Amino acid sequence: MDIPQILQSVDEAVYAKTNKHLNNLQRRIIAGILNGQKYADVSENYGYSAQHVKKASHELLQILSDVFGEKVKKSNLESVLERQINVKITFGNKNTRHKNIIGIGSIKNCPVPSTATPEKSKPTTPDFQQKSNNETKLETIDKLRDFGLSDEQIAEALEIPLDVVNQLSLND
Repeated sequence: MDIPQILQSVDEAVYAKTNKHLNNLQRRIIAGILNGQKYADVSENYGYSAQHVKKASHELLQILSDVFGEKVKKSNLESVLERQINVKITFGNKNTRHKNIIGIGSIKNCPVPSTATPEKSKPTTPDFQQKSNNETKLETIDKLRDFGLSDEQIAEALEIPLDVVNQLSLND
């Protein structure tokens, strides 16, 4: 995933939570941070005052903290984005966000994201499909918990009721 794709994903997440898109400066700040630039570099490259960029950065990081439900700082932006936005998986007809085990640094130069191929060797009996779907949901919830998501975030990401996620943790 390259920086324009990352910015698109962040913009979508911000819009979903705040009903506002990232502005040009916010996009430039995120790109600058991901490229290892200092705020002074961003201000110089785009003609803003250093103080304005610093203030806008502070506000942006607060917005991202609210959107992602965890403290976002310049020093951890890349890891937060890695946990929050990289891969979409499909359950039935609905696309939902899921964590990616590949870091942003590892995928910056990847021109085409890979796509998973469906497994075709499973029997198609209804009982097996139901059991398989439940096991898949449980495994997915466990993986999402391993990535540090709260039950509320998992329920929202998988578009299932919170009590279902909570119930699955009680059954373990």
